[in-house]
Amino acid sequence: MKVEQIYTGCLAQGAYYIESKGEAAIIDPLREVKPYLEKAAKDGASIKYVLETHFHADFVSGHVDLARATGATIVFGPNAQPKFAAHLATDGEEMKVGDLTIRVLHTPGHTMESTTYLLLDENGREHAIFSGDTLFIGDVGRPDLAVKSDLSEAQLAAHLYDSLRNKIMTLPDNVIVYPAHGAGSACGKNMSKETSDTLGNQKKNNYALRPDMTREEFVKEVTEGLLPPPGYFPMNVQMNRDGYANINDVMAQGLQELSPEAFEAAANGTGALVLDTRKPGDFARGFIPNAISIGIDGGFAPWVGALIPDIQQPILIVAEQGREEEVVTRLARVGYDNAIGFLKGGFQSWADAGKEVDSLVSVPATELAASFEQDNSICIVDVRKPGEYQAEHLETALNAPLDYLNEHLGALPKDRTLYIHCAGGYRSMIAASILRSRGFQEIVDVQGGYKAIAETNLPRTNFVCPTTLK
Repeated sequence: MKVEQIYTGCLAQGAYYIESKGEAAIIDPLREVKPYLEKAAKDGASIKYVLETHFHADFVSGHVDLARATGATIVFGPNAQPKFAAHLATDGEEMKVGDLTIRVLHTPGHTMESTTYLLLDENGREHAIFSGDTLFIGDVGRPDLAVKSDLSEAQLAAHLYDSLRNKIMTLPDNVIVYPAHGAGSACGKNMSKETSDTLGNQKKNNYALRPDMTREEFVKEVTEGLLPPPGYFPMNVQMNRDGYANINDVMAQGLQELSPEAFEAAANGTGALVLDTRKPGDFARGFIPNAISIGIDGGFAPWVGALIPDIQQPILIVAEQGREEEVVTRLARVGYDNAIGFLKGGFQSWADAGKEVDSLVSVPATELAASFEQDNSICIVDVRKPGEYQAEHLETALNAPLDYLNEHLGALPKDRTLYIHCAGGYRSMIAASILRSRGFQEIVDVQGGYKAIAETNLPRTNFVCPTTLK
C-alpha cells in the first residue's frame, strides 16, 4: 500500500496518490496531470479512479484531463451534478484499488456534495480519511461558499455539524486525517500549518470537534469572522462542474514568445493586462508602464484570483527567464486560461529595445521613520488584512487591505505621497503597482514591511482607527 500526499504550498492544497497491486486512485488532483501520470508509470500502475471530494472553489481540478488521459472513472459523492461523464457514488459505497477499499462517506456542510473518502487497508482496518474541505487540521470548512436562495450559511453549518459527529468523529482515533488544504487557504479561517494528523488529536485540539459542543454553538463559531471569499471562487466551481479547456492547449497559448515589439502590439491591441511576476525589488527598479506586480515567489495564484476580477482577461507575462512555464501553469491552476504570451528575453529585452520604462521608489523602514520624524502627518497605508492591522499597526496608518484595494481607491488621496507597507514587502509592491496603474504618482514602498517597521521607534498601537477602510 502506498499513500502519498502531494502538497502544493502556493495554494496550500493537498492532492493524494494511492496505489496497491498495480492500481491507483488520485484524490483532488491539480490542473497539471503530468506528475500523477509519472507516478503511476513509475509504479507500473494504472489510474483507476479520480476521486473528487467536492467542486473546489479555490483551484481548478485536473479530474477531466486526467480521466481523458487514462480512462479513469471520475467519482463524486451524492448531490453532485457534473456536466461530464462521472460516477455519482452513494453514501457507504465501496470501491476497490488493488487490495485496498475506499468507502464513500457523504459529509455535506462545506458544500452539499462534499464527500470524505475512508481508506481501509488490506485487512479491512480503517487507515485514513481524505476529508476534502469538511475537516482540516485545526479547523473545518467554511459553510458560506455554497449558499443558495433555499440554503443559508447557518443551514450549511448545521449540516456540517451532523456530518462531523455522525460520519467522522465515530471513527477510531488512530485514523489519519488527510485534508485538502492547510494554513494559507481561504477555504477555512483557523487551519494549522500541519498537513495531516490523527483523528484522535483533532478531537482533542480542533475547536469544532469539542465533544460537548451544541449544534447552536458550532454554527455560531464556524460562521463568525468569515471574510468574503475571493471573487474567482464561483468561476472555479463552475469550471470544475462544467469542464474546461485542455491544459496542453492553455500552455501552448500562454507560452508564445513575443518580441518587445510584438508584446507592445499585443498589449495595445487586445487590452491585455501586463502581469510582471519578478521579485518585488526587481519590479521597483524598472517595469513596463501600467504593469501589475504579483511575484511568482509568493502567494501568486490566490492573489491573481483576488485582484484580477475577470477570469477571461487576456494576460501578457513578464517573467524571470526560464520561469515562464511555471507562471502559465500557476495561472491555469486557478482558471486564468487566457495568457496569450510572454516577453521573450524578459524585462531586460524591453529596456534594451528602448521602450518606455517606469519605476517605483522603495525605501527601508528607517527612512520612513526619518520622514515621519520630520512630518508626522505623512500618509501611511497599511495593506495587510484587518486582523493583522488590528493586532498592531502604526498609529496614523490607514488600513486598505490589498484584497479590497480596487474598491477603495477613491478613499486614498492622489495629491499626497503614499507610503505603502504590508507585513514583509510582497503585498505592498502589488498594491503600489496597482495604485501606479490607476494614476497615483507619489508612491513609496516600504521595504521589509511591518516586520522592519516594528524595529524602528515609530509609534504603534492596537487601537482600531476610524480611518480603517474595510
